[in-house]
Amino acid sequence: MTSAAEQRALAEGRAAESGHPAALVDGVRRALPAAPPAWPGAPTPLGARFRVGPDGVAGTNFALWAGGAEAVRLCLFDERGRETQIPLTELTHEIWHGFVPGVMPGQRYGYRVGGRWDPWTGARWNPAKLLLDPYARAVDGEFGLPPEVYGHVRDWPEQHVADTVRDDRDSAPYVPKGVVVHDDDDWADDRRPKTPWADSVIYELHVRGFTKLHPGIPEELRGTYAGLAHPAAIEHLVKLGVTAVELLPVHQFAHEDHLLRRGLKNYWGYNSIGYFAPHAAYAASGTTGQQVGEFKRMVRALHAAGIEVVLDVVYNHTAEAGELGPTLSLKGIDNRGYYRLQDDARRFADYTGCGNTLHVVQPQVLRLITDSLRYWVTEMGVDGFRFDLAAALARSMHDVDMLSPFLAVIAQDPVLRRVKLIAEPWDIGSGGYQVGAFPPLWTEWNDRYRNAVRDFWRHALPDVREMGYRLSGSSDLYAWGGRRPYASVNFVTAHDGFTLRDLVSYETKHNEANGENNRDGTDDNRSWNGGTEGETDDERIGALRRRQLRNLLTTLLLSTGVPMLVAGDELGRTQHGNNNAYCQDNEISWLDWSLLDDPAWRPLFDLTSRLIALRHRHPVLRRRAFFSGRAHSADGLRDLAWFTSRGEEMTEGDWYAPAATLGMYLSGRDIPGRDERGAPVLDDSFLTVLHAGDRPTGFVLPGAPWAERYEVVVDTSREEQSEAPGTVHPAGTEITVPARAVLLLRIV
Repeated sequence: MTSAAEQRALAEGRAAESGHPAALVDGVRRALPAAPPAWPGAPTPLGARFRVGPDGVAGTNFALWAGGAEAVRLCLFDERGRETQIPLTELTHEIWHGFVPGVMPGQRYGYRVGGRWDPWTGARWNPAKLLLDPYARAVDGEFGLPPEVYGHVRDWPEQHVADTVRDDRDSAPYVPKGVVVHDDDDWADDRRPKTPWADSVIYELHVRGFTKLHPGIPEELRGTYAGLAHPAAIEHLVKLGVTAVELLPVHQFAHEDHLLRRGLKNYWGYNSIGYFAPHAAYAASGTTGQQVGEFKRMVRALHAAGIEVVLDVVYNHTAEAGELGPTLSLKGIDNRGYYRLQDDARRFADYTGCGNTLHVVQPQVLRLITDSLRYWVTEMGVDGFRFDLAAALARSMHDVDMLSPFLAVIAQDPVLRRVKLIAEPWDIGSGGYQVGAFPPLWTEWNDRYRNAVRDFWRHALPDVREMGYRLSGSSDLYAWGGRRPYASVNFVTAHDGFTLRDLVSYETKHNEANGENNRDGTDDNRSWNGGTEGETDDERIGALRRRQLRNLLTTLLLSTGVPMLVAGDELGRTQHGNNNAYCQDNEISWLDWSLLDDPAWRPLFDLTSRLIALRHRHPVLRRRAFFSGRAHSADGLRDLAWFTSRGEEMTEGDWYAPAATLGMYLSGRDIPGRDERGAPVLDDSFLTVLHAGDRPTGFVLPGAPWAERYEVVVDTSREEQSEAPGTVHPAGTEITVPARAVLLLRIV
């Protein structure tokens, strides 16, 4: 909350009372270039914090951790870009700090940090480079990468030693600036949905791509936080039934040099440079602090609709790349303190494939990350995080360690241990693949689920063992240490890879638009095109592909665990075979909303929303505990049973035999736990039949004790799915399962 003194200072421009010159700019009183020396101030909190100082004088406290540095200068910039440098002379526990009277919200700033230039020992201080405050709450300006923003002479003739030659040109005209932001929001009117993990349905989306072409969003709001907060955007999410949006990176990020040289930009945003700042390019209201309020209003609007906000965060590396990368922030503040270096300290340790890796074992780095996480929860209102390359954060000195400082701090933090935590449980380093290994607070992206489901529906699994585990919650991976089925975030597609439609339309990637001669992106797509590569006018193939889409979505939404959809998959969105569209800020990546009105694709949305509604209605489809597979009553009925097409329970041999058909029985009367009033949880029972064969097959419906009759609820062989009760079959009947189809039958 804003104190009364701060309110008076903001309203009256009390900076002028300090006796130092000030000017009214855009309605905000700001210090002119002739700023006073800094008062001592305080070493905490880190960053730039507006407050009322001694004698009631309003100003901003600046605090920067810069271990090993010899000098720090605060640089203030006026509306014309003129720079005023103020030495910070107070040093407390390696934190340089000072309070500057008259510096008001909206002030743009950066730092110049002096010290030794000795790349051979990892020291890369260069005061000619203006550095972004790691704790900046807002960033104003675009990151370009001209030679001036490199700490070394980028174009040195002998490239193998170029990183050792210091570049003394001033980078200030070419880099964005931090912005002083005053936060007076206590979130008293916000109501977090607090959706339990087992009830969650996640929807991964890109703020810009989701809203850029939406016809119901005003044009000036498209591609922005305000656009995602618009009722037209939220209406789609509510109709679909998802409980959380997982936003691709919204931390301030920069574009890589190799993309800028090709006229492209980093679209996905996995190249962070400001861990506290909402990415300014997604703001419709302005970039001198307005982006903060706009982001908060977006979160409030989503919360009001019952939708949680999860951020995809990139704390494993930054946009500064390796020794040949630019000097934008941490590299110039204390390269050795922030990054993992090799034994040859000139070189960066790279477990991320992006040139550098943050040294999370270092206390100041761990503090930076946890301070950022707490800020986004407590002050920006978000509900959880998905951690990109989380195994890199769990490394101690070299190896991945599930007792690492990062995981230990998260486990005991009173704020962070209460929010949703999702790990991408791998990195590219040795021993980096850690699916199933994260501790109980965490859920994980389960790529083994993705691979099994893709392989089953292209009829490439040697047997059905893997499919059985994935459909029932992946107990082989997560049934330890108190973990639950919702530790598995099930997905068939993600931002990285083919869209769902492309998965059934292309067998090879088509990434030529990325300018890398189709070398980028994975070749392991586990896709099947139905006989023709790419788009086709052959309606037979088109119908087959749409059926495969229905199969994949139905499998995902009926599986135990937490389903994750990718924005647009419910519409049949295509990237025309591009499986690595990270640099495509255009129609390749943006959602084509006209698909909602296309008779060929609208039924896919209707089926998806119907399946999600079915999942919300039936607790047997979103279990909070693993199946036991044992009989809980005298009649021999078990909570989970598996059947062959003969209507017989599967034997050990059946699991190892080649098969295209699998029947899964879920008992609604054997659900562990009780409801909020302490009553047993009871539900309908269901039989799911999955058939990946290219011809119809017979399936005998199991008799007593499993059921007397079965009602067809979902049949993916049909383009349209009726809400009315389906056909009822007596138990023991042999029904015909169409080729490549899922049947969901309710026991009646």
